[in-house]
Amino acid sequence: VQLVESGGGSVRAGGSLRLSCATSGLTYGSGCMGWFRQALGREREGVAALWLGGSSTYYAASVKERFTTSRDNANYKLYLQMNSLKPEDTATYYCAVDPACGVRAVIPSSDPLNYEYWGQGTQVTVS
Repeated sequence: VQLVESGGGSVRAGGSLRLSCATSGLTYGSGCMGWFRQALGREREGVAALWLGGSSTYYAASVKERFTTSRDNANYKLYLQMNSLKPEDTATYYCAVDPACGVRAVIPSSDPLNYEYWGQGTQVTVS
């Protein structure tokens, strides 16, 4: 499984960016896909996630009403639309896959330890 993020960049506060995650070798089934971010000196945190086997989603409280994650099943892509960006959104953003999320108590999970496959990350800088 390979994941490749794109769409990062530098933007002024209040602006928008759309991140994409292209996947290969992934069979869409009951797994979950998520977006995580890691700022300098901070732990990686879950931003948004969705369940490929249903409609459940997760959003961190800090991004609700501003970020939306979606998927394109035909092209095996995951997206993160980020609006009203704030300087505190500055981080490296990663997409990841949790292939076993269908058996977890909470679906999708926001715990990065539950995610097995990761992209290389894309930098988002908000000034």
